[in-house]
Amino acid sequence: MTIQTLKLEISGMTCDHCAKTIEKKVSAVDGVVSKSVSYPEKKGEFQFDSKKTSAKEIIDAINSTGHYKVVGEIKKENEESTQFDLIIIGGGSAAFSAAIKASELQKKVLMINDGLPIGGTCVNVGCVPSKTLIRTAEQFHFANHPNFSGIKPGNNEIDFKEVIRQKTELVEALKEHKYIDVLKDDDNVTIIKAYARLLDKNTVEADDKKYSAENILIATGSTTFVPDLPGLKETGYLTNETLYELEELPEHLIIIGGRYIALENAQMFARLGSKVTILQRSNRILPDEMPDVTETLKEYLEEEGIEILTGTKINSVNRKNSKVIINASVKDEEKIIEGTHIFIATGRKGNTKEFGLKELGIEIHKNSFIKTNEYLQTSIPNIYAAGDVTGEYLVIYSAAYEGSLAVQNMFGENQTKKDYSVFPYVIFTDPQVAGVGMDENQAYENKIEYEASTIQLKDVPRSLAARNTKGFIKLIRDKQTDKLIGARILASEGSELLMEISLAIKYGITVKELKQMFHPYLTLSEGIKLAAISFEKDVNKLSCCAV
Repeated sequence: MTIQTLKLEISGMTCDHCAKTIEKKVSAVDGVVSKSVSYPEKKGEFQFDSKKTSAKEIIDAINSTGHYKVVGEIKKENEESTQFDLIIIGGGSAAFSAAIKASELQKKVLMINDGLPIGGTCVNVGCVPSKTLIRTAEQFHFANHPNFSGIKPGNNEIDFKEVIRQKTELVEALKEHKYIDVLKDDDNVTIIKAYARLLDKNTVEADDKKYSAENILIATGSTTFVPDLPGLKETGYLTNETLYELEELPEHLIIIGGRYIALENAQMFARLGSKVTILQRSNRILPDEMPDVTETLKEYLEEEGIEILTGTKINSVNRKNSKVIINASVKDEEKIIEGTHIFIATGRKGNTKEFGLKELGIEIHKNSFIKTNEYLQTSIPNIYAAGDVTGEYLVIYSAAYEGSLAVQNMFGENQTKKDYSVFPYVIFTDPQVAGVGMDENQAYENKIEYEASTIQLKDVPRSLAARNTKGFIKLIRDKQTDKLIGARILASEGSELLMEISLAIKYGITVKELKQMFHPYLTLSEGIKLAAISFEKDVNKLSCCAV
């Protein structure tokens, strides 16, 4: 059903408090998505899921107060249309970015979404809940393990249920303010809550009704790729869609996987108080990173009590009473791992089943992802795909970029190729892993005569003052041109250094020019300057602020 908007004239309000009272009363109606009541205008606007409630129930809730009365409904001028310029299937970052761009171009847009609520993976079960929980765990960890000897840790305890409640509160607030509120008053955009199915290249069916459009954008996102392990399905497991809904802290969390989702959650739950074991198939965590990054991070994680088993092949999974039991071969040695919960973090797969893609001949590749060309077109030219469902860069900012770019290419006079030549990324462990551009292997493969310069954080004044010297900053330059071509950073808040390096790479700033820039003393960004200087000099032989 459509997420419907109900506009009402309301009598009896005498102040802003009255408006708040009505909003609170309507909030108790199951299915209400958003509410906004204005005392000066004597009006209220409500969005609701018509599968769960109705306009009558909302009106009855207002009238039941006895003080306020609905005196009329403000009707829409136009009846529902089935013809649009663009139909978007999905409701996450790529979908919203596309809808906003299309509306700016004065195109009529229909967004069809079901499964995860509006906002998609990031705000509901990905970036937002994980990062706020990571920050919670970080504060708890440093309260109990301060870096300064003059601070005596107390008997700090965690209220896990309250942590989850506060996480949910943030998710709901951002979902409303950054998604629902953004489009609710946009006359160019209609949102329907339903599962969609492509009938042909211009027609989509949703809730037994057919809609047509000049162009279609598939932005259905991704879900956890669950490996076919004997006994796993019967034993039960958690994914990112269920992990953040737990109300009790796992006693012993076993994580299958060793990339960014696995590592972020491993450290977060370990800091909150869980025992954590990581089972990684390859011989290194983060196998796409260089060994200096992965081995140093592994050492830090193990110092916090996280057990990391690499080169692991899982033979079977089963449950005995309250325990989950994994039989595995760890570097050819048989091992039994017992825990209380299993979290699957073995990669992602595209949400492409049951949309009619196969019947239409849309090409799929890798783990059920949609194959697109450099303009984000699928194998059918007027059908585009953007975001996680393409399987290229599975982060919110690339999804937003692709959603907007796809619309620009649909309706613009000139098509623009997607450009990921300078793409910064972050893994939110502590210390963070931050990277942009090429690493040494990629420079070698591209036949670039490169040089790397690494400065340890123990040589960065800000890190010394903070008594947090874990990690390093590594810059990579083209020796022939002196231009930066990449960087890898392992540092607390290392992500905050990425944009300076990204801009330097994009606009061809040389290492010499970077060294000449003023970098305030006792900032982490000074580490970039020191790493640049260390291409030519030993910074240990320089005084503070010396060049």
